[in-house]
Amino acid sequence: MKKYLWPSVKLTLLLVVLLGGIYPLFLAGVAKMAPGNGDGVKIVRNGKVVGYENIAQKFSDDKYFQPRPSTVDYNAAGSGGSNKSAGNPDYLKAVQERIDTFMVHNPDVKKADIPAELVTASASGLDPHLTPEAAYVQIPRVAKQRGIAADRLKQLVDANTKAPVLGVLGVATVNVLKLNIALDDLK
Repeated sequence: MKKYLWPSVKLTLLLVVLLGGIYPLFLAGVAKMAPGNGDGVKIVRNGKVVGYENIAQKFSDDKYFQPRPSTVDYNAAGSGGSNKSAGNPDYLKAVQERIDTFMVHNPDVKKADIPAELVTASASGLDPHLTPEAAYVQIPRVAKQRGIAADRLKQLVDANTKAPVLGVLGVATVNVLKLNIALDDLK
């Protein structure tokens, strides 16, 4: 047993130093070279930080485009999904409630035309992006609330759409916060 004790202690100490010290410092250094210097990419409007590029915010007013639902109520202190299966009765009830709420606020949209992402939360509960289709389906409501032509809003969504990486990796996305800031800037 003594034959294996000292090598085990040395290996444990080595791994503590590597994985508890050097590796985290390496990752922190890499993060400092990333956009936002590891602190997140701040979105500034009129000299004031209004949010972060990769953290969803709650927009409940009908004059704004709505983001995906959040299981953590858009609280960035912690993220999390519902952890319920697609067949779970509580999950199905929550999705149906979101559909009903969406239909109340968007009476011009047929239930079959609601993109799933508008009634299901992301795994983190903080996804700030929608597909362009999920933004397009909200245009009639926003146009009516703001008195802006639907064609102009479609152009705004298109202007705020980010293409997939290299044109093929992922899907096109729209950052809801940036879209709503551009919406407020429309004259």
